[in-house]
Amino acid sequence: MANIKYLSAIRFLALTLYYTLKPPTMKTYGKLLPLLLAMGMLAPASTNAQGFLNKIKQKANDAAEKAMDKKTDELLNGKKKGEENTTNTPNANTSSNTGAGINTGASTGNPRNKGGAALVTTPPDVKENLTSAEASFKAANYGEARYSLQQAILGVEMEIGQELLKSLPETVASLPKQADKDQVTSSGWGWAGLTIHREYLKDDKQLSMTIANNALMMNAINLYLSNSAYAQTTGGNQKWKQTKLKGNKAVIEYDESSGYKLSVPLGQSSMILFEGINFATEQDLMAAANQFDIDLIKKTLGEK
Repeated sequence: MANIKYLSAIRFLALTLYYTLKPPTMKTYGKLLPLLLAMGMLAPASTNAQGFLNKIKQKANDAAEKAMDKKTDELLNGKKKGEENTTNTPNANTSSNTGAGINTGASTGNPRNKGGAALVTTPPDVKENLTSAEASFKAANYGEARYSLQQAILGVEMEIGQELLKSLPETVASLPKQADKDQVTSSGWGWAGLTIHREYLKDDKQLSMTIANNALMMNAINLYLSNSAYAQTTGGNQKWKQTKLKGNKAVIEYDESSGYKLSVPLGQSSMILFEGINFATEQDLMAAANQFDIDLIKKTLGEK
């Protein structure tokens, strides 16, 4: 009996939809009138039919979700088993290549490099490169002339760096120099990129001195020195402070983790940076920095 009611309700809905999509003519009003009168009697059946359809829809959704969950579990379990088989296979192929044509020798039996003399840093011969630059220029080989001039400048800067390292003190504040840490770096384009570095160390106390051309640091230091907005206070903890080193304006700063840092501008492009770790006071760092010949450094670099 219930199925008959559901079937009647479905037929009623189908007829209603049909005549809604196809506007009735005068001839069809006679057919529609009995249906409209029957709506009151079929309303309960329509409600039951709607509930029946909802139950069918819900069961279909539940069945679909269960099927999807089952399929997902099968895929995941199959992938995990495949990964375990690949990992546990004793004869699995492995590759130790780190790049095209490069092998680290981890699993192929190739030997590893255990040391060597590295590269010998030989400054370019200045006179030879100047002669080459002149000859290339006369032959209208401007690219080669440019390269030779760059190599000549590089040779000059490397020579300047080595001379400055020789002029620096061997010991500062009872800290011996670390000869293996001496370094001169140059890009070969004037003072842009020239860096001279030395370290002094004993136990956990260290002093680093760097002569460099660094536009960003120079701008920051000059801004601080020329801007009155950076006021100096007498109380609290201040990280930056203006000072002087042998008549040259400087900025000293302190950080709990890195210690003291003293920046001394030289002319328009160069600067000296002192970094002290485990120095007791700023006076100790200033005393160590005073052992360097600042005027000689400025003269060698051509700064005024």
